[in-house]
Amino acid sequence: MGAVFGIVAAVIALAGLGVAAFHVLYLALLGNAAKRKGLSGGTTSDYVNSRWKVAGGAAGVGLLGLLLTASPSVPVDLVGLLLGGGAGIYAKQALDSTRSRFRTLP
Repeated sequence: MGAVFGIVAAVIALAGLGVAAFHVLYLALLGNAAKRKGLSGGTTSDYVNSRWKVAGGAAGVGLLGLLLTASPSVPVDLVGLLLGGGAGIYAKQALDSTRSRFRTLP
């Protein structure tokens, strides 16, 4: 039973880390596009620079959660599941916030 819970916890923590990593990647792409625009991308660049701590923190917590799921102990797996899943949820909300700010409809 403990092995099954460990696998489920690892999958959830891995998904959370994936979402957090996608948020970091999205900010990197958005920042790169803003730098290419020069002065007209200044506000976007400022926004991206202000969001790096959020994205990096969520990715770090997601990685910690994934590492904790490697433990053979169920309580530690539970902590890893909560950290990884929570980081994924937080990163998804932050990503949605960033995407809605810069989404342009024709």
